[in-house]
Amino acid sequence: MTTSDGVRLSYRDSGGEGTPLLMLHGWGQTQEMFRYQYEGLAPSRRVVTVDFRGHGRSEKPHHGYRIARLARDVRELVEHLGLERFDALGWSMGVSVWWSFIDQYGTGGIRRFIAVDQPAAVAAVPWMTPDEQRDCGAIFDVPGLLELGAALAGPDGDRVRHDFVRGMFSGDTDPEILAFVAQEITSTPAHAGVPLLFDHCAQDWRDVLHRIDVPSLVIGCDGSHVDPASQRFVADAVPDARLHIFPVSVASSHFPFLENPPAFNAVVDKFLTEAP
Repeated sequence: MTTSDGVRLSYRDSGGEGTPLLMLHGWGQTQEMFRYQYEGLAPSRRVVTVDFRGHGRSEKPHHGYRIARLARDVRELVEHLGLERFDALGWSMGVSVWWSFIDQYGTGGIRRFIAVDQPAAVAAVPWMTPDEQRDCGAIFDVPGLLELGAALAGPDGDRVRHDFVRGMFSGDTDPEILAFVAQEITSTPAHAGVPLLFDHCAQDWRDVLHRIDVPSLVIGCDGSHVDPASQRFVADAVPDARLHIFPVSVASSHFPFLENPPAFNAVVDKFLTEAP
């Protein structure tokens, strides 16, 4: 499809019956992150994935690298596919895109919402108290964000990017999974990734959480670089949200859907199919 500002996006649609599940990937990654969910969840429902602008097989223009624009792109994809009611799943930055979507357009079309491993604020923005920064699970401060952006845009950007990805895994990482993730992130050029990362990390979504008025599930992972306590914070802030934390015996990274697809798919499927 082509967005209203002329950017061609690559998406994948399994077709099929039932409520569609629209899944959004994280920063620098691609819809291929959900390759096991596309296969494992699609038989019983319609699954849709998309590469954000600047990612994967989508176009990589020199404009539009803000969370709000990505949320509009998703809105236009929903309209393009004629999805009147759908389930929404986001992982990492993909959660932020859904939060922006909800902030701008509401939850009218969303039946159920799943947020996977995303803090309510990634950077310790200046208006937060130390306690709020801790509760949100802020990963670094604003100077650290500026330093990371400059390093990613610099001459040693490839190494910095690889080290950034490696830091999202703990314990004994499957080398094939790490290699796959490291390869997928190379599809996002610095002119797209750096400004988008800054915009993404500088957002504070706490004021949106209490306005999410659809059944919600928050998923975290004990082995992730995202503190599981931050996922408890999100689940407590979203009215009546449920929380599922994968122990390290099941998955030990920011990528539970790649590390243990059967376990991840079972949690998602149960939430989407159980009675209200």
